[in-house]
Amino acid sequence: MLRSMTGFGQALRQAGGYGIQLELKSVNHRFLETVVRIPRQWSYMEERLKKLIQGKITRGRLELSILMERDSASVQKAEINWPLADAYLAASRQLADKYSLDGKLAIQDLLSIPDLLAFKEDADEIHLVEEAMTDALQEALEQLAAMRETEGAHLHADIKERLLSLRRRVALLEELAPAVVDDYHRKLKQRLSTLLEDRSIDEQRLALEVALIADKADIMEEITRLKSHFDHFDRIGEGSEPAGRKLDFLLQEMNREANTIGSKANSAEIAALVVEMKAEMEKIREQVQNLE
Repeated sequence: MLRSMTGFGQALRQAGGYGIQLELKSVNHRFLETVVRIPRQWSYMEERLKKLIQGKITRGRLELSILMERDSASVQKAEINWPLADAYLAASRQLADKYSLDGKLAIQDLLSIPDLLAFKEDADEIHLVEEAMTDALQEALEQLAAMRETEGAHLHADIKERLLSLRRRVALLEELAPAVVDDYHRKLKQRLSTLLEDRSIDEQRLALEVALIADKADIMEEITRLKSHFDHFDRIGEGSEPAGRKLDFLLQEMNREANTIGSKANSAEIAALVVEMKAEMEKIREQVQNLE
C-alpha cells in the first residue's frame, strides 16, 4: 500500500489541571524530520514524543504543536525562593546604608521580583499530563496515518493508469523494432544504388553492413528491461513497506532505458514514442515525490 507524506491529525485532552490541544501535520521531505513545539515547562517530553512519531513514520517533515492551558479551577502550590528574597533584602539594606536612604521594601515590591515564586506541580498530576500527551499523540498519529493512506491510494490509482499507458507504448515499440532494421536496409540500398549508378551492389557487403547496424540499433534488450521494471514497480506498489525511494530509483532506471532506446533507434516514430514515455515518466515521478 502506497502512503502519501502529507497528512494531519489532532487531539484534545483534559488532565492534571490542564487542557491539552495537540496538532500533528506532515509534508514532503527527503528524509524524516520531526519538529516539536511544546511549552518550555514540558520540553523534557520532546524526545519521548519524537520516539513515538519515529516508531510510526519513516519519511516526511513532521510538525507537532502542543498548547497547554491551565484550568482556572485548579490549584497550584506556590513555593518561595527564600535565598533569592534574602539576597534582595540584603542588597536593599546595603544600598540604604551607603546612600542614606530611608525607603523600605513593601510586600508588593518583593512579589514583583522575577522568579521569587515558583509554582510546583503535584507529582501525580504531572504523570497524568504526561500520559495524556502521549495518548493524544497516538490518536493524532492514527488520524494522520489514515489520511496518508487515503491520499496514497489516490496517488497509486493515478500512477497505475500512467504505468498502463507506458506499457501500451512499449508494446508499440516492440512492433516497430523489427521495422527499424528493414527500413535501414531499404534506405541504404537506395543510397548505394544512387551512388553506384549502373554498377552492381555487393549484396554480401550490404548484408554485413545491415547486420552491424541492426546490432547497434536493436532495442529489444532495453524493452525487456523496461517491462521488468514495470512489473517490479507494480510489486513494490502493492507491498506494505514504504516505497517512495525505491520507486524513485526505478523511475531513474526506466528513464535511462528510454533514453537508450531513443539514441539507438534511428526512427521518427520511435523517437516520438520515447518523448511521450519520458513525459509520462516525469508525471509519475512528480507523484512518487509525494510518497513515503
